[in-house]
Amino acid sequence: MDFIQEIKEKAKANLQTIVLPETEDLRTLEAAHIALKEKIAKIILIGDSVAIQKRASEKQLDLKDAVFINPKSCDELESYVELFVKLRKHKGLSESSARALLLENPLYFGVALVKSKVANGMVAGAVNSTADVLRASLQILGTKPSSKLVSTFFLMIVPNCNYGERGIFVFADSGLVQNPNPQELASIAIDSAKSFESLVGKKAVVAMLSHSTKGSAKHPDVDKVIEATRIAQEEAPDIALDGEFQLDAAIVPSVGKSKAPDSKIAGNANVLVFPDLDAGNIGYKLTQRLANAEAYGPITQGIAGAVNDLSRGCSSEDIVGVIAITSLQAQQQN
Repeated sequence: MDFIQEIKEKAKANLQTIVLPETEDLRTLEAAHIALKEKIAKIILIGDSVAIQKRASEKQLDLKDAVFINPKSCDELESYVELFVKLRKHKGLSESSARALLLENPLYFGVALVKSKVANGMVAGAVNSTADVLRASLQILGTKPSSKLVSTFFLMIVPNCNYGERGIFVFADSGLVQNPNPQELASIAIDSAKSFESLVGKKAVVAMLSHSTKGSAKHPDVDKVIEATRIAQEEAPDIALDGEFQLDAAIVPSVGKSKAPDSKIAGNANVLVFPDLDAGNIGYKLTQRLANAEAYGPITQGIAGAVNDLSRGCSSEDIVGVIAITSLQAQQQN
């Protein structure tokens, strides 16, 4: 059984309700069809049921077991408006503005369903940017009390790979935090280790990546990673974490032994923490395209709710995978 199928089996064991707000996108409807057919999750689709069903029937997609909620005819709309205003009144959000956002922007309505526990989680981003998905999520759900910032990671599954955990890696941050400072980079590393262990069920081995290995280069960018490593080790001494490493020293045992002989992490990493968003984004896409890896994400960490983003280049199967991952996160949060 491959890894994502293992995630699906865990999702099936305790069905969660996942809201999909981007119902104008065919990939989303295809993913809903598959998720319902495979019984991975209960699905809520936002929008006009007649219009959605018409698009689905044209592609022979069966959505009869989905729940459809149209914000314009939702009996609970005013309670969601009241909730939203209560959460954002200190930022000057008026009742009319809250109602307009909930009626006109399915992302906000979807997150309101999660906040109200009508849904256990939300998956979006096939047509909306990461910034749009996270803005709605943070305004309504906020940040987890245990997290210092919201970041993202990609769950990478590399075929025929002996590195990492059977070719499974977490790449962070590959979707959100542009140029983290040392404290932020340390927080990303700590949260990514927890995410890896909760999803994969194996011990995280975290490498702080750089163009330098243990002082082989001198530069302020290297200093940032060294400081982030120190902070992370101090704040989470129970996590297996070290750096700074070049990529090969992080994941190839022979190279790690040669370049960093005193490190127990070198050559064994399964969580790769990139120094900035440029490196992380390039790294995951390079791995996805050249190694034919499966890339699920960007998965969010640090939000007080199971809401996950998608790459706008995702396939319907990618969305199904993220639905399963979101369901597992929701199980653990509940």
